[in-house]
Amino acid sequence: MTEQDDQRPPIDLGSRLRDLRTERNLSLRAVARHSGLSTNALSLIERNLTSPSVSTLYKIAKALDVPITAFFHPKATQQTIVYQKRQEHEKLEFLRGVWVGLGGENFIGEVEPFLLTLEPGGGSGRYKMVHSGHEFVYCLEGKIEYEVDDQRFILESGDSLLFSAHLSHRWRNPTSEPCRVLILISGFSSNENLAQHRVPRSDEDDR
Repeated sequence: MTEQDDQRPPIDLGSRLRDLRTERNLSLRAVARHSGLSTNALSLIERNLTSPSVSTLYKIAKALDVPITAFFHPKATQQTIVYQKRQEHEKLEFLRGVWVGLGGENFIGEVEPFLLTLEPGGGSGRYKMVHSGHEFVYCLEGKIEYEVDDQRFILESGDSLLFSAHLSHRWRNPTSEPCRVLILISGFSSNENLAQHRVPRSDEDDR
């Protein structure tokens, strides 16, 4: 993934998770109860001994009652114009992938652009997500499979996909090569907690 080598180091997700949890006076046991994850799994993530999947991150964010972008800069200033050099983009690593924020965490409007890099077999998790607004996907390199409701789409370099994000969806890299994708989420409700994109499942366990 040499394209990202000149970006800032990845966010210390373990420390960020621990800070968010302690700010809310929540124990690991409490977050485990609300997220459906085990206390041991959360402890491993906080100690950076394991990388969570995207759907696991959504479950943690929902339990903490924060948007998914809270895992990026802890004190992002909302602005009407956001200009960032390549090395200023914040990078969040998850299981078999990297999620790069492209300024949405600092923007005052309802738009969230991301650069997604997936290793072979990497994906959003076993269970689908839903949210308000729209989702635009543009494949830059490799292949990515999107499942939207009961339809499957294989995007190759130059292919795009646009859909209403209230439709249940998930994504993965089904190939033996990495893929890079630009994702733009827009038009979501301004008061919506983006952490609640995932379809709730009481028996869900990605780990």
